[in-house]
Amino acid sequence: MSGLIGMESSATSVLRRAVDLDVSGRYQESLVCYQEGIDLLIQVSKATKDEAKKAHYRQKLLDYMDRAEKIKHQVLKEKEEGKYHKQIKILENSTGYSYENLFKPYINEMLTEVWVEDPYVRYVHQLYNFLRFCEMLIKGPSRVKKINLLTSRDEENGKDQQTGGLHEIKNSLFDYGVTLDVTFSNSIHDREIRFNNGWMIKIGRGLDYFKKPQGRFCIGYCDYDLRPCYETSVDIFHNNHTRKTRLMFLI
Repeated sequence: MSGLIGMESSATSVLRRAVDLDVSGRYQESLVCYQEGIDLLIQVSKATKDEAKKAHYRQKLLDYMDRAEKIKHQVLKEKEEGKYHKQIKILENSTGYSYENLFKPYINEMLTEVWVEDPYVRYVHQLYNFLRFCEMLIKGPSRVKKINLLTSRDEENGKDQQTGGLHEIKNSLFDYGVTLDVTFSNSIHDREIRFNNGWMIKIGRGLDYFKKPQGRFCIGYCDYDLRPCYETSVDIFHNNHTRKTRLMFLI
């Protein structure tokens, strides 16, 4: 019984999140939550013996599935027309914006190559940010085989720390069958991430939008969802042509 109650609570929480995202216009993200919540609610319905509750769950499922289908068609239409553009405002000190939460809606099995353009992958905390981003990619459901990083060199503090860190990340990714290709440019200013499944994400602060935790043993040190953020904006686009054309960085 406790297991069923826990599953129902999880389904309610995920679906509430889906509705909140839906209302705020973050349709791609809401669609992911609707799908996850619907799956959980189906399991709850199957495990419930009370017929009145079963009928209640069935109606809820029909409502959520109908809304999810409408969102799916809307997103697909915008993608087909190359008009998809959503913006997320990350407020100062807000939480809940880990790489998993931000990028998960745009990662699927068609994703095999990623391009990261970020001038500030230099210092230790920025190298850790990039490492966490890579970890998020290889956990799936993507089938990433290559990650391309375009960044600038750390001329002020010496190159050993930056070069050594990126070399370690490269070797570690190789163990997972992923190639890391690093290119340096001192004229780079833009920050954007491109997936070869058609998605492009531009973040005002790049990957470095998390604030420094108050200490090594403080909440948010390990879990980025609990870490406060700097204020920044995230622009998300979809272009069907990017899945067919390899992005070339101009150095």
